[in-house]
Amino acid sequence: MDLSAAERDAADPLSGYLARFLPAPGVAAYLDGNSLGRPLSASVERVESVMRTQWAERLIRGWDEGWMDLPVRIGDELGRVALGAASGQTVIGDSTTVLLYKVIRAGIGLRPGRDELVIDRDDFPTDRYLVETIAADRGMTVRWIDEGDVTPERVAEVVSERTAVVIVSSIAYRSGFLADIPAITRLVHDAGALILWDLCHSAGVLPHELDAWGVDFAVGCSYKYLNGGPGAPAFAYVRADLQNEFRQPIAGWLGSARPFEMGQGYEPGPGMRRVLSGTPPVLGMVGLQDTLALLDEAGLAGIRAKSIALTEFAIALADELLPDAVLATPRDPDRRGSHITLDHPAFAAIMPRLWERGVIPDFRRPTGIRLGLSPLSTSFAEVELGIHAIAEELAAHR
Repeated sequence: MDLSAAERDAADPLSGYLARFLPAPGVAAYLDGNSLGRPLSASVERVESVMRTQWAERLIRGWDEGWMDLPVRIGDELGRVALGAASGQTVIGDSTTVLLYKVIRAGIGLRPGRDELVIDRDDFPTDRYLVETIAADRGMTVRWIDEGDVTPERVAEVVSERTAVVIVSSIAYRSGFLADIPAITRLVHDAGALILWDLCHSAGVLPHELDAWGVDFAVGCSYKYLNGGPGAPAFAYVRADLQNEFRQPIAGWLGSARPFEMGQGYEPGPGMRRVLSGTPPVLGMVGLQDTLALLDEAGLAGIRAKSIALTEFAIALADELLPDAVLATPRDPDRRGSHITLDHPAFAAIMPRLWERGVIPDFRRPTGIRLGLSPLSTSFAEVELGIHAIAEELAAHR
């Protein structure tokens, strides 16, 4: 290998950002940033400040601090920094599951007369379960994308004049395969259908141009590469020209045109406010502001470059030290996100020992160890230490 981990860290232009995250005592290598990102010191201070001043001191008067506007205000910042979205198209609130449900149902309403939904059979369970449930409730048919990675060719095999909405993950949660977002979006539009991109594994680590690509809808979580914390609220993007006809199925008071009038009958609010339902999760949102500032400062182009470098390094080490493991992730960096998955029949057995050693990867059944390499909080030394530990535990297991 041309450079050691130490040399790579010394040459890394983003290495200085590691110190902005809170330390994790006893953890030698955190390799699961695509499941739960590490907390920023600034976010802890911000949340504590909101609790001690805006909440504890002002109590109900804290709503005068602008809490009610946070879903749209932080949504606009997320859109600008990470999604390539002009203002007025992104909002924060609810869980990923709830927002996916809202958007899928609304998308069906925007394509009356079409009776099919399209999704990858290997997509994240929530996405599949929602599609199956919605299809059953609406008397629709699910058309499955089979046979591996979601390529334009495979999507073309199942979309038709009967397709209402296509639901695709930008990066496959297990393999790390990166879909061709612009090409698939164009293909779906050519069929007259709408597309919903699940950005859970790409938001904050991959440059997006949702407006330029003509994406209809997007939903993603904020607790992976956006470091919002466990259960932090998700985000939804709805293209501007679709908003006036967007009819979501969970009509709550905050999404209404005049929420504080408490009037009879639901009238949807303007723009992205109609995507909202209930009271904003204030404490869950405020920590996102520091990550967005960090992403803006570091630049997603540089973050993506380090992501590629980290995964290239991990794959090279795995080739050398784990020859019996099977790489489930594309070797082509243009088709790979910021995590890799290695399969081996003994990986389930060695996971407890890895965690005892302070090496924290992820495990995906039946045989996959997933290494989530968050560029701003992961060093090359951690990657090296982690893969050496996997090799040592495999050898001991034999």
